[in-house]
Amino acid sequence: MATNVIILNLLSHVESLTNQEEVELHAKIETLGLEVKKLPSKSAQHLNEIAKELDKLSAKLDDVDELISSTIVEDPQVRTLLSTIADVWMPVITATFDESRNFTSVAGEDSQDGKGKGSENQ
Repeated sequence: MATNVIILNLLSHVESLTNQEEVELHAKIETLGLEVKKLPSKSAQHLNEIAKELDKLSAKLDDVDELISSTIVEDPQVRTLLSTIADVWMPVITATFDESRNFTSVAGEDSQDGKGKGSENQ
């Protein structure tokens, strides 16, 4: 606010020296002063709500992680199953766009090959 007053005073001084009124510049400075005074919108409140929800989800994920970790330690079948699933899905999950297109192409070719082979065998 003080900056706005200083700028307006400087503008008034320039106007008195040049004998020209800067109406448009006055309006822009006033508008800028109003913008600076505005309170943050409700989006800050929404961001806080989102942050709280993310914290809740993070806590739930921590619980799931703890549950999975303890189950892996206790049950060798679960350990083997999760390891097998990870071997299959981690490359798919972590693939780049081009790599994922290759997975799709390979899967499509396999299904077409399977149909072709099945019809040849019949």
